[in-house]
Amino acid sequence: MRNQLYYILVLIFFASCAPKKNIIYYQDSDSVDLKSVESIYKHPKIQINDILHITVSALNPESVIPFTAEISKNQSQSMRMELLKLQGYLVNSEGKINYPQLGKIDVKGKTTQEATDLIQSKLSEFIIMPRVSVRIINYKFTIEGEVKKPGTYESTEEVLTLPQAIGMAGDLTINGKRNNIKVIREVNGNREVKTIDITKTDWLNSPYYYVYPNDIIYVEPNNPKVKQAGFIGNTATLLSALSVILSAIVIITR
Repeated sequence: MRNQLYYILVLIFFASCAPKKNIIYYQDSDSVDLKSVESIYKHPKIQINDILHITVSALNPESVIPFTAEISKNQSQSMRMELLKLQGYLVNSEGKINYPQLGKIDVKGKTTQEATDLIQSKLSEFIIMPRVSVRIINYKFTIEGEVKKPGTYESTEEVLTLPQAIGMAGDLTINGKRNNIKVIREVNGNREVKTIDITKTDWLNSPYYYVYPNDIIYVEPNNPKVKQAGFIGNTATLLSALSVILSAIVIITR
């Protein structure tokens, strides 16, 4: 009886060890050819409630003053980010921004490059050879499940990758399923769910390598974590219980 329990304990111990292949990222990186960024990245479309940071410059700096707001370079980085939001242009419920001197401009559904071209064209009526830059600065995404710091995050960078998003959340916990990460994304008014396996490398050639505004990322727990929440309990609990039983049997049968 003691021998049988001993073997059961050994089997449970080894079963509780997570295989290396379930933990390591990019395991087949040597065998996958990566595509160029241009071939897979699609610029996000401007949406209602986005905040746009718009800069304007020209050969004659004085000519752009009525069309722009300057932010002091002496401010701290965090203060500059807050000022960017306060002085940014909110896309209203009609999909428009209210720009100085130009009035309401319809930007919903346009990429930042398309919005840049539109504003630059309108400014050309008042400024000689204007240069315009448009960025989305309240770029939000949500990451849930088995990460160290789940929550909704905001970035001022327009181009954000899934590894960067995971890094912002403190990486996956040891209980996170690396081969079953769900990305929920709105595409042309419809929600899509894509499953990503980051132990592989081929997903780097997918549009889901990039995080888009309002993406939801969900990291599923592995089986031991699920069992831990159930009636049976996790492997450590089973080992503890069996150890107590084995100790009792040893004492009784001495």
